[in-house]
Amino acid sequence: MIADQFDWLRGHAPGSVWRLLARLGIGYKRARDYLHSPDPHYQAKRAWIDEHRARAERQPERFPLLYLDELSYYRQPELSWAYEAVGHAQPLARRSYASNTCFRLVATLDAITGQVIYLQRSHITTACLSDFFAQVQAAYPGRDDCHCPDNWPVHFHPDVLCRLQPQQLPTEPRQKAIRDTLPIQLLCLPTYASWLNPIEKLWRWLKQEVIRLHRCADDWPRLKSLVATFLDRFLNGSSALLRYVGLLPY
Repeated sequence: MIADQFDWLRGHAPGSVWRLLARLGIGYKRARDYLHSPDPHYQAKRAWIDEHRARAERQPERFPLLYLDELSYYRQPELSWAYEAVGHAQPLARRSYASNTCFRLVATLDAITGQVIYLQRSHITTACLSDFFAQVQAAYPGRDDCHCPDNWPVHFHPDVLCRLQPQQLPTEPRQKAIRDTLPIQLLCLPTYASWLNPIEKLWRWLKQEVIRLHRCADDWPRLKSLVATFLDRFLNGSSALLRYVGLLPY
């Protein structure tokens, strides 16, 4: 195909073209997904988060830095690679006849200790997220937390922000929203910059070990239990998790 694009290569044998590409250091590769953050304040936001992370490293007992994110998983198993006997046999994603129910998970990852705090619900609403912040603060009594969420609008909904210490409220919360002064500050990640949120790699680990090709399509409660069992391993922190997500050098 390359030879057909150039008059001076047309008619050359594929081996000749291959040797030319080898000399030029060009190889045939599988593409990867790519998205560049369009946020004009990308560098400033990243520097701001790095500054708070450095402070957390100096004073983890007072200023923890927590990465926050949500994950959806489903009753029907995801396809993936797996070991199987050689030949025509293939790994099977064993599905059920039930509807492909979705469940939601919200969690924080401590950038210094690797501690994971999580909550599972059918939907992550503003009330649910507000209660989750209270749950996180109960695990960090007497400390000023900094959370790094992505730009999901629910993270910055007035009904959520009014539960925290003073922040920039875009509009007024509803009357039924819980008011409080939880010592939590939100450090907004740059737009479309998931690579700056290490908890994304925790989700990858969870999918590889539990969600993909799971055998619980006919036992929905068991799948939720397996997800909880996996995350419970990190309730008291984990250096292995910090290494896995890239927050701790090997």
